[in-house]
Amino acid sequence: MTNVDVLVAVRREHASRYYKNLSAYRDFRVQMVSDTRDALDTLADRDKHVDVLVLDNGLGYIYEFINELRHSYPRLFIVLVDEDADFGMPGQADEISTEPFTNNDLIRRITRLMSDRQLETLRADSLPAVRQFAKELRKASGELGKQQAAVGACKDLGYEYVAFYRLEAGETPKLTLKAQDGPAPIQAVVPKVASSDDLMTWVVQNGQSRIAAPSDSPNHPLVAKGRLGAVACVPVTFGNNKYGVLVACRDQPGSISQENVLMLELVAAQLAAAISKEIIG
Repeated sequence: MTNVDVLVAVRREHASRYYKNLSAYRDFRVQMVSDTRDALDTLADRDKHVDVLVLDNGLGYIYEFINELRHSYPRLFIVLVDEDADFGMPGQADEISTEPFTNNDLIRRITRLMSDRQLETLRADSLPAVRQFAKELRKASGELGKQQAAVGACKDLGYEYVAFYRLEAGETPKLTLKAQDGPAPIQAVVPKVASSDDLMTWVVQNGQSRIAAPSDSPNHPLVAKGRLGAVACVPVTFGNNKYGVLVACRDQPGSISQENVLMLELVAAQLAAAISKEIIG
C-alpha cells in the first residue's frame, strides 16, 4: 500500500496516544487537529492532502459535521471513533471504532478502507462506459484529440458541461482550457485560464477530487454565479506528474454523487496515462 495521509481530529487530551499509535505504522502520514474547524481548514488547504479523517465523537455535533463533509469531499474516508459506546453503527461515516487501540483496530480499519478503494476501482474499470472510452482514447490523435475524447466521454455520463484544463509548465504554472463540450453560451463565457483561488487550481494543487454547489468555496466561477448547479473536479495525474483537471457540471444542485466522481476519476486516470505516453513517445 502507498502512503496514506491521515488527518486525526480528537480532543487535545487524547491526541498523544492517537499520534503515537498511528504514526508508528510506516505507511501512515499523520496530521493532528483538536477541533472540527481546524479539520475543515486542513481539508481546504490546497497544499495538504488527506485520504482518511479519523474523527472523535466527543468533539460534538459530529453527525452534522459528517453530513457537511460528505457534500464537499465525497471521496474522503471518515472513521468515527466513539470509545464510550459498546457498539455503534457508522451512519454517514465509512467505519466506526469503539476500541481504536485494541488489536490495532483503528489501523486495521483504515488499511481495509484503502484496500477496498483499490478493489472498487478495479470493479468499476470493467464498466461498459469506461471500456468504450478506452477504445476511443486509443483512436484519438495526439494529446489534444485524447483530451477532447475524455471530455466527450464525461459528457456522455450525463453532464451538461465538461472541460479539461491542462497544467502548463513555466515560471508560474497555470491551468489553461484545452477541451470542452456543452452549450455554446456556456462555452463562450467559461474562463480560459483558471484563477489562483478557484476549484480547478485547488484540485490540481491538492491532488484530491472535490464537489461544489453554488454556495461553496473554492468553486467554479459559473457554479458560484448560479449559471450551473453543481460541479465535480478531479485531478489528471500519472505517477508524480500532474497534467491538469477534468471539470464536469450539472444544472441541478446536489446531483453529483460519490459514484459519479469515481467514474470521472477512472476517465481521468486513463487520460493521464495516455498523455504520459504521448509525451514520452
